[in-house]
Amino acid sequence: MTFSIHGITVSRGIAIGRAVPVVSSRVDVAHYFIEPGQTQAEFTRLRAARDAVAGELQRLQQDMSKEDSPPELAALLDVHLMLLNDETMAAGIRQCISERLYNAEWALTTQLEIISRQFDEMQDPYLRERKADMEQVAERVLRHLKGAAAQPVATPPPRAARQQDLPLDGAPDAPLVLVAHDLSPADMLQFKKSVFAGFVTDVGGKTSHTAIVARSMDIPAVVGARSASQLVRQDDWVIVDGDAGVVIVDPSPIILAEYGFKQRQAELERGRLARLKNTPAVTLDGQRIELLANIEQPADTAAALAVGAVGVGLFRSEFLFMGREGQLPDEDEQYLAYRAAVEGMHGMTTTIRTIDIGADKPLDDRRADTHLNPALGLRAIRWSLSEPAMFLTQLRAILRAAAHGQVHLLIPMLTHGREIRQTLELIDKARAQLDARGQVHGPVKIGAMIEVPAAALSLRLFLRYFDFLSVGTNDLIQYTLAIDRADESVAHLYDQLHPAVLRLLANTIAEGARQGKPISVCGEMAGDPGMTRLLLGLGLRSFSMHPSQILAVKQEILRADAAKLAPWAHAVAESDEPAELLLG
Repeated sequence: MTFSIHGITVSRGIAIGRAVPVVSSRVDVAHYFIEPGQTQAEFTRLRAARDAVAGELQRLQQDMSKEDSPPELAALLDVHLMLLNDETMAAGIRQCISERLYNAEWALTTQLEIISRQFDEMQDPYLRERKADMEQVAERVLRHLKGAAAQPVATPPPRAARQQDLPLDGAPDAPLVLVAHDLSPADMLQFKKSVFAGFVTDVGGKTSHTAIVARSMDIPAVVGARSASQLVRQDDWVIVDGDAGVVIVDPSPIILAEYGFKQRQAELERGRLARLKNTPAVTLDGQRIELLANIEQPADTAAALAVGAVGVGLFRSEFLFMGREGQLPDEDEQYLAYRAAVEGMHGMTTTIRTIDIGADKPLDDRRADTHLNPALGLRAIRWSLSEPAMFLTQLRAILRAAAHGQVHLLIPMLTHGREIRQTLELIDKARAQLDARGQVHGPVKIGAMIEVPAAALSLRLFLRYFDFLSVGTNDLIQYTLAIDRADESVAHLYDQLHPAVLRLLANTIAEGARQGKPISVCGEMAGDPGMTRLLLGLGLRSFSMHPSQILAVKQEILRADAAKLAPWAHAVAESDEPAELLLG
């Protein structure tokens, strides 16, 4: 039966494929792809875990007192042993490992989902109740697998290595759609080069960092879909409408045909935009606009160059630190990563933001922030200043990378003059440490993020110390409107056209122009083609966004006359109802 689930649109486009739920469990389950040569190792892990559970159950049977133990308990243990050795279940798990290249835990939970559905469809109430027994047995195996878990590979194997038999039901080449309760940014990066054509999560907001990474992957996504992970089953056909924020489950042939047509139209539009790659971003009145890329990893520079970006406006360095179980990258590892990004841009500027950890970007699940208001806590530069040894390590790595090309250093979430001075002192100290070692380093321009109202209202102070400013509209909106941008329950209040937000933004751009200091916008607003004309009219000349958004924004720039837009844009910013003027 066809049904739809509504959520929040975060990444454009349409995905059609088979659902792959990341099944939640009372045991934390790792989900990652293995290399083809690792299948035997996963089979061995699985057999060892199954044998360990069998041993536990047999010991329980032996230890039971025949006088005190009810016969039903002995029968239940027999059932659990029988389920543990069920060949149908085992064959399905082996198939997921050998053909889909899932790790053993993921293969087990996937097959459990399929078997559970079969139990649900049984007419006999007694047999339906055996579903709980199967889940209990699987959980025992998962606990043992967790104790003997292999490390996930950093990069999933290429699509061609595992495409031939991925989905079931005779559709060997159908794309896969990931369905989960939530995905951390680190999870998203784990799947970045995987087979998934789209994803759906129960929670999240339009500018949560999971959504941001989804846009960087340029795949359709819907977040905040509430109960999607409970309603969507393994291998269900699903349509992810990233434009409308809708997930359609078990679509009819007519609906499939309609969305297939929309997919083809979107591909044609992308082809038309691709022709703009080498066209300079110049408005009709001759204003040259700088279009920069936001990246998460050094390899992302290839995507930036592919769409004609003229530099990197934001390298989110925190993704080098995430999901490492507390083992932070050392100076040399960071240096090599930053150097790879700098060299990957072939002489164009690379802006590296120092680590921005906290709120919806914990270092890893184990170290997630448990404070009541993590977005207002020890995050970004606050965390860096509280860990000066870590911060100095990162600063030294960035300064060393600057010897290989043009590097700008960007500091997030500054609010106080004393934070600014303390940060600059540590930068000077990092230089002195490199000099003392006799280690080569390069010059950097230093900039600050404007993402807190206090910073936006202290521009003269900031421009006194910094070479440039970059407006992070995601956090600026969050903090101005007192909205947790990762919370879908208040997502409807997140408003980039709120008068307070636009006035802070307009004032920042204007003050930078008065003092001759470059101002860029690197938040999601910069990559929204619907906001391009407004930002141009407010005087913005430097946009930084995910590579997937650059060509659509460039198209708007080529059609715009910035001088003519200026009076209208300032009227919008001064209006009490900006949306009416913008959309009207």
